[in-house]
Amino acid sequence: MGHHHHDHHHHELKLSEVNRALVFGIVLNIIFVILEAITGFWFDSLALLSDAGHNFSDVIALVMALAAFKVLSIQPTKEYTYGYRKTTIWAALINALLLLVAVVMILWKSVDRWLNPVEVDGLTTALIAAVGIIINGLTAWLFVKDKDKDLNIKGAYLHMLADTLVSVGVVFSGLMIWQTGWYWVDTLASWVIVIMILLSTWSLLKDSIRLSLDGVPKEIDSSKLSEQILNIKGVISMHHTHIWALSTAENAMTAHLVIDKACSFDDAVTIKKDIRHLLQHENIQHVTLELEKEGEQCLEKDCKIISEQEIHHHH
Repeated sequence: MGHHHHDHHHHELKLSEVNRALVFGIVLNIIFVILEAITGFWFDSLALLSDAGHNFSDVIALVMALAAFKVLSIQPTKEYTYGYRKTTIWAALINALLLLVAVVMILWKSVDRWLNPVEVDGLTTALIAAVGIIINGLTAWLFVKDKDKDLNIKGAYLHMLADTLVSVGVVFSGLMIWQTGWYWVDTLASWVIVIMILLSTWSLLKDSIRLSLDGVPKEIDSSKLSEQILNIKGVISMHHTHIWALSTAENAMTAHLVIDKACSFDDAVTIKKDIRHLLQHENIQHVTLELEKEGEQCLEKDCKIISEQEIHHHH
């Protein structure tokens, strides 16, 4: 049994690996920002300087993701009984908003460029951007395997991927300008990049808003879950069910269960254990279950109605 157990928990994050990846990404990107800024000043290239600014916003995004994971390890206190886990959700939301700000800035700059074309040293720009492809691409690759397990990693991944695309665009337009002298290619490339960034940011924004409003995390199918719970021997119905995210990595659930009145105390313990086991596989770590014997369940009318509906619905 023990062995079979582990392959189920494949969606759990290895925080030490993630932290290493983030630190590595931060250091690499800081070096790149400095390189771009120096070259930008040297060649008087607005494109390089603004890209340095954009890459610096990535460094901030990576630092925020790292800080959010560090916060996960802070112990709960009397005042903050869940610790500060929720900040990981805010970090993801702020990251999505930062990506949108980057989009607005790129658009603003590109319109200005379109109206007032600037001579660009195509080759130098392309060379620096090629370094950017390597650095951003490598950083993005560090997060690929975990990007669907955690919104903050997804945020970091999207920032780096967006940047890799920006760099590809800059290399392409730089070489094109170098060969043809068509300076407008610079603007066109930035518009294509903006569309790509927007498409990828949308899901991050949607998911982080959903979690900050205590919605059921996207990867959890609540109706399938209640069906599985109602299939457990002795469980008659379930009501007052709430599923929400404590952090981008951990979920919680509370529910009232009505159990068969023939159930003994030991049966009840077994039922709880089975449900916890089931929920563990669905990545729900914090479970609070209130058991009620059939016929003794809560007297509130609404509560009764919900249980009746659920009974009819499932049987």
